[in-house]
Amino acid sequence: MALSLTFHALISVLLHVCLVSTAKHISHHHTSHSQNQNHNQNQHLQQAYRALKAWKKVIYSDPKNLTADWVGPSVCSYTGIFCAPSLSDANTLVIAGIDLNHGDIAGFLPEPLGLLSDVALIHLNSNRFCGILPRSLANLSLLYELDLSNNRFVGPFPDVVLSLPSLKYLDLRYNEFEGPLPPKLFSNPLDAIFVNNNRLTSLIPRDFTGTTASVVVFANNDFSGCLPPTIARFADTLEELLLINSSLSGCLPPEVGYLYKLRVLDMSYNSLVGPVPYSLAGLGHLEQMNLEHNMFTGTVPLGVCVLPSLLNLTISDNYFYEEEGICKNPTSRGIAFEDRNNCLPDKPLQRSQKACEAVLEHPVDCYDHECSAMAPLVAPSTAGTSIAPGPAYT
Repeated sequence: MALSLTFHALISVLLHVCLVSTAKHISHHHTSHSQNQNHNQNQHLQQAYRALKAWKKVIYSDPKNLTADWVGPSVCSYTGIFCAPSLSDANTLVIAGIDLNHGDIAGFLPEPLGLLSDVALIHLNSNRFCGILPRSLANLSLLYELDLSNNRFVGPFPDVVLSLPSLKYLDLRYNEFEGPLPPKLFSNPLDAIFVNNNRLTSLIPRDFTGTTASVVVFANNDFSGCLPPTIARFADTLEELLLINSSLSGCLPPEVGYLYKLRVLDMSYNSLVGPVPYSLAGLGHLEQMNLEHNMFTGTVPLGVCVLPSLLNLTISDNYFYEEEGICKNPTSRGIAFEDRNNCLPDKPLQRSQKACEAVLEHPVDCYDHECSAMAPLVAPSTAGTSIAPGPAYT
């Protein structure tokens, strides 16, 4: 996954490399008098103390005792809390990051977290946090990375995350979010979008506008509809597209072949029909393609099998009846290949003639085929709902 490295991203990287030791050094070697004096003069750390104190009150289980030292105003010495110089004043320490990954902590996120206005990253994956996200998170104008994966958050898609102007990395996978995806998700300047393994249900939007994502993972939700031709608007950035088990139907649009930076394409376990577009031969950087468990028909095009970077090609459980040229044996090029359960007459482990005829007697012409379920067009200026910042909690 290639994410663009901006100034805020650099902060995120440095937090784990050098800021930990810097913060601890300040805390341990400048004496308690210096630390207390700094805190008393630092409004940022005073607000952070109030926020973390409120958070600790709603943590009900902490088996690893990660928050046991969350006592007193010296917040830069708290486990999982990382401080750095303020972007506006290099002489002022602020909380720049929170990392409680794999803590197995149970609780919820309280509204006072909106006081952490300097934080650049929040990593809370693999815990037992539950409930809905507080609207006060809209105050976190510097937040660059938000990882809430593998928790127990519920409710509709948290629109509050779409109001964060600096957010580039959004990971909400393995939670219990439900309902539709807001169209604005695709017009925000995010680098990575992970919403797989939730309970999301909606039509795939017809119009992807202004997106800059390099990784999009929507797998294992209950979406519906077709992949629209506007997927081509991801062309300059998208490197990984995973729509596994997303209830997609219709034909694979030729515009997928315009995603020239794509390295991973996984459309498996859907209901896609028709032939594989020849335009996929233009995916010169593609390393993995998985089309298994769909209803593709026709020929596996030679251009796909000779892609220069291809390492893995899976077309099992479809209705292909011909493989062009080297597609009969791409393993000769070192490509891991699987083509069982198709309608290939000279290959073992294929479907029965009866099963093949039932589908192949009704070929799909993708030029005339219209998707039966498409979301309405949404103008970029009206997509999504704006989220007002939460209360200041002063």
